[in-house]
Amino acid sequence: MRTKGLFDFGPVLTYFFRKKDPNRHTNFNLRTMHTINKISMLMFLAGLIFMLFKFVILR
Repeated sequence: MRTKGLFDFGPVLTYFFRKKDPNRHTNFNLRTMHTINKISMLMFLAGLIFMLFKFVILR
């Protein structure tokens, strides 16, 4: 089993901070999909941080 790329978070972090490509055609559905994806990732990270806080600090 190859684990070299298992913990590569570069694409995830650049997803939030990439520049707009003027050559790429966007529409409402595509923008909405990306916005929902960003919100869901942020909510997952907030829940994960809350659970870690609850497990470590309040134990």
